[in-house]
Amino acid sequence: MDLREDIEKYAAAPLSRHVMLELLKDYKRPNDKISELAKAGMLTILKNGLYIPMGKRGFYVTEPFLVANHLWGPSYVSLESALSHWGFIPERVYEIASMTTKTSKKYETAIGRFTYRHLVKPYYSLGIKQVTLKEKQVALIASPEKAICDKIITTHGLLLRSAKQVTEFLIEDMRIDEDNLRKLNVAEMRNWLQYAPKRTSLETLVKTLALL
Repeated sequence: MDLREDIEKYAAAPLSRHVMLELLKDYKRPNDKISELAKAGMLTILKNGLYIPMGKRGFYVTEPFLVANHLWGPSYVSLESALSHWGFIPERVYEIASMTTKTSKKYETAIGRFTYRHLVKPYYSLGIKQVTLKEKQVALIASPEKAICDKIITTHGLLLRSAKQVTEFLIEDMRIDEDNLRKLNVAEMRNWLQYAPKRTSLETLVKTLALL
């Protein structure tokens, strides 16, 4: 088995420096070998100490949402990225947005831009789903309900005080179809209110959705 195949065996998650050093233990200068692999197009360096392999046909082996979970964590994919994944918004999203308990962060990488916004505990831990993207690759993604709540919480200056404001924001601004809004689990969202920032806005959201 060649080195590329050895590396791809670990593609269920981005490769840490520890894993790379173990794979390259027979090389006298493993750091030089990592640079060589990157130049040869076999490895992409996401940041210092974190890598993903390239497949034989030039595609990335590790799913971007899974990369997002590992690039800055703890974190989960949310906002428009999650809503696009669940089919709630029509637009294709080019930036992968996530929530984190750490400070906000942004990464520009060879595979795209990754942004992270801070959320407080215990609200952070609610409404997260484990989603299998491909074999052995499972990512943490906000449920549609949580992604909408996160969007309201993290949109600067947004205060929802009426049903009209809620529907304008969700249907006109976010372009979420009303039929999808009717599918949301309002009872679950109501249980989050006691822990959530912008509680008044989310209370208005829940009351409005309950009437659709």
